[in-house]
Amino acid sequence: MTTSPLRAAGLLTAAAALVLSSTTPAQAAAGDYVALGDSYSADVGTRAKVDDCYRSPYGYPALVAQTYGLNLDYQACTGATTSSVIDSQLGTLGSGTGYVTMTIGGNDVGFSSILTECAQPGWMSDCEGAIAGGRAILRDQLPGRYDNLFGQVRTKAANAAVTVGGYPRIFNGEDCNALTFFAPDEQSSLNTATGELNTLARGKATGAGFRFVDPTASFTGHAVCDDPEWINGLSNPVEESYHPNRAGNVGYANLFGPSVTGRTATAQRSAEPTPQQSPAQRTRAAADRVVAMRLSSPENLAKAKAAGLNPSEVRRLDAQLRSPDTTVVDKALARLRALDRRTS
Repeated sequence: MTTSPLRAAGLLTAAAALVLSSTTPAQAAAGDYVALGDSYSADVGTRAKVDDCYRSPYGYPALVAQTYGLNLDYQACTGATTSSVIDSQLGTLGSGTGYVTMTIGGNDVGFSSILTECAQPGWMSDCEGAIAGGRAILRDQLPGRYDNLFGQVRTKAANAAVTVGGYPRIFNGEDCNALTFFAPDEQSSLNTATGELNTLARGKATGAGFRFVDPTASFTGHAVCDDPEWINGLSNPVEESYHPNRAGNVGYANLFGPSVTGRTATAQRSAEPTPQQSPAQRTRAAADRVVAMRLSSPENLAKAKAAGLNPSEVRRLDAQLRSPDTTVVDKALARLRALDRRTS
């Protein structure tokens, strides 16, 4: 059995020592807790990754294990889909597995690519088209995928208490990030689509005899741009974006723990890491990301003109984003946001 890098770093108690997915598959001992799923279960947003799957000692599985004294087998991995969970995360499940948790389905419907599309200025993106594409997968393909995954989990871990978690609504109607262009109606559509995904996951989970926890109420008032926010906005590194931070993972742990174990305990909060960038560095990073959108490409200038904008102004603003003067850059970003609102 391999030693968890989290235990080697001294970040968890012995009761919560992790056995990562590189561990040789074996039947779990009675009382063991297996955490399956995607980046919301690998806890990408906590800025404390220990491996390529982005697993974190501040994620909700580690917090549940610490709080309830469970032996954690941490299989969740960023980017996971229902099929990759089946292919690579179920090997340690067995008749002795006591508890299983997971969040899954977001990558199946294209969570990351939809957010990337919608984050662009309105005249350049097809946000509603991207959401519609995700909804088509949710409607036509994901029900069967859930049935297949949940059926295999139940077969392999016949005696386990299994809890499936939904996803929080990310947005509050405000976009306070300098380099994203989420219009209020786009945020509403994204939140509604998240609710539809949770409804499907709930139905399939309970139909398989599992429990389901919905984070919507707990995260209300803690969306991106709320104070305090439990979900990161656009972040550095970008992989941390739009995932629960450490406080959000405490919120998740306080939902999953009682559901899984039938006992109530409160997970301990830990401080969020201090940002490593100065305000000027954050402005520069924001400008660089918007420059990477290629606002002045012939294709995007044509889209700007078709949307009723002056291509010359877009070209000028794009040039100002390269200025060494952060005041000029901030004004250019603000003007681009105003143009986005005009065309959304």
